[in-house]
Amino acid sequence: MNTAALSTLATAPLAVRMRPRSLDEIVGQQHLLRPGSPLRQLEADTSRAVSVILWGPPGTGKTTIAQALTQSSGRKFVELSAVTAGIKDVRDVMQTALTERDMFSVQTVLFLDEIHRFSKSQQDALLPGVENGWVTLIAATTENPSFAVIGPLLSRSLQLTLQPLTDTDLATLINRAVSSPTGLADSVRLTPEALAAIVQLSAGDARRALTSLEAVSNTVLASADSTLADDNPATTTGDPATRTNKSATITAEHVSSVVDRALLRYDKNGDQHYDVISAFIKSIRGSNPDAALHYLARMIVAGEDPRFIARRLIVHAAEDIGMADPQALLIASAAAEAAQLIGLPEARIPLAEATIYLALAPKSNAVISAIDTAIADVKSGRTGQIPAHLRDGHYPGARKLGHAVGYRYPHANRSAIVRQQYLPDTLRGIHYYAPTPHGNEAEVMARLRRIREIIGD
Repeated sequence: MNTAALSTLATAPLAVRMRPRSLDEIVGQQHLLRPGSPLRQLEADTSRAVSVILWGPPGTGKTTIAQALTQSSGRKFVELSAVTAGIKDVRDVMQTALTERDMFSVQTVLFLDEIHRFSKSQQDALLPGVENGWVTLIAATTENPSFAVIGPLLSRSLQLTLQPLTDTDLATLINRAVSSPTGLADSVRLTPEALAAIVQLSAGDARRALTSLEAVSNTVLASADSTLADDNPATTTGDPATRTNKSATITAEHVSSVVDRALLRYDKNGDQHYDVISAFIKSIRGSNPDAALHYLARMIVAGEDPRFIARRLIVHAAEDIGMADPQALLIASAAAEAAQLIGLPEARIPLAEATIYLALAPKSNAVISAIDTAIADVKSGRTGQIPAHLRDGHYPGARKLGHAVGYRYPHANRSAIVRQQYLPDTLRGIHYYAPTPHGNEAEVMARLRRIREIIGD
């Protein structure tokens, strides 16, 4: 590496300085790096032009894997960002890669970051180069490729899923950065509590961990410099390695003063949006208020629209509780109205109240089962003629047609229930609503049984 490159690296962020130069140096993602894996084959065989789509959360090593593959295999590395690049940029890279392959036998790796931001036509421009092997495309995305990448490109690429780093992986990276000459060169040391704090706040994100470590280290070292300068001004220099013979100690208190909240992965239009709300509803359905409150907190902290949360509560109250506790729908609707009126942060309180109420309420899906079965019958043609005595008899001539003739008015009976046919002939005996023995529906079940006996259904 030349002097200019070394100088640039020295001033680069810690996360860049600590980026691995080969697949062997990568921490985490061992399910993708085992011997014989596609990435290992791509590293070993420079003639292979298999394109790869790396899908995973930020800070899990997508860019690192792409650069490590290039450096270890001797391929030319070209990087584009879908945020700034256009079709012309893609075509220029493809043409250059084709020329260099044919004239100089140079293989090109095109790393395209955030491919999900490319439009369909922009992704189409990648197809000739990928299909003909002009480039080895390594595309990175934080969004599900099934929705974010066009089908033809998916079918021509190997999809690999990256996972958030484990706590052990993060601790390894942090300790490596502290001791590495290209990192902090042992200018600081971390207490076990400080290490655990950075790991927890990073939430599986390596870049977040190293950025947090660098920020805390700068603060602690600056404070140490200031103290040293006050005690002996002649000994202070700008070189971390010569500040003092003793490493500055980073404590958990230093970490909490610099990094004030944990990283929260949440994309309002992506997988996390749907995964969290799914877990939220399933936790309520499973009668676990603690889990439900956890997912509610995730959405609130991430800035989710409280009206979206409230709508889901209303749907859940009708779908999963229904007649087992009719009060649930009123509670959910009231929480929705309150959230609309007061907004966040206060809206968190009625939303939490409704969440707890719904989680603890008896559960029944009898209502949604009833209406969906009825709709299915109607769609399949199971309708039949409306009984004549139930038809409208208010217009002239209706009685001559037999409409409303013989209709028995329930309120004329002491019980307000009378024996008569309500369903069409083809559906007589059909029971759509089947109450459960849970909560209020236990009483409803007994009442419905008596009603059906009286009306002859």
